[in-house]
Amino acid sequence: MSESAGLLPEADLFSRDHFALFGLPRRFEIDERALESRYHELQSAAHPDRHAHRAEQERRLSMQWATRINEGYRLLRSSLSRARYLLELEGIDVGAENNTAMPADFLMQQMEWREALDEARDARDVDALDALARNLRQARRDAETLLARQLDVDHDKAAAAATVRRMMFIAKLGEDIAEAHETLEN
Repeated sequence: MSESAGLLPEADLFSRDHFALFGLPRRFEIDERALESRYHELQSAAHPDRHAHRAEQERRLSMQWATRINEGYRLLRSSLSRARYLLELEGIDVGAENNTAMPADFLMQQMEWREALDEARDARDVDALDALARNLRQARRDAETLLARQLDVDHDKAAAAATVRRMMFIAKLGEDIAEAHETLEN
């Protein structure tokens, strides 16, 4: 079947990885416009509304395709989940649940950020929360740059797994800052 004719994507794509589904090379840095464009193309072909008049089996298949496309799109769009997925494809477990080892300088940074969050929350200081959020966004961008080198250039999967764990901490702290912000605003 051809997706350009409004039919479901080729069946062999269903079992391939998300990069293949979206026609992207398997790497950390991706063409976000190509991802977005391919997402809309695939969703247009697979959307269950387009198949509502078809047999039950085809409607179910279009639902499965739509779910798979959404799942892949969300995963590839997020730099953190894309990095984890790339490592998983290479058989590398980032050890997020059982490996909390971090370099000493990052552990110090974590403590400073946590203290800054506690102080801002206690003082009900929105400006301090904003400043912390800006610092965290920069730390995330730095980690993404490092991941691009580790995954796409150096192919250093162990170092990339450590950077992914670092990004997971940054993401969690970002959620805590957003929650503190929301609490102060209400």
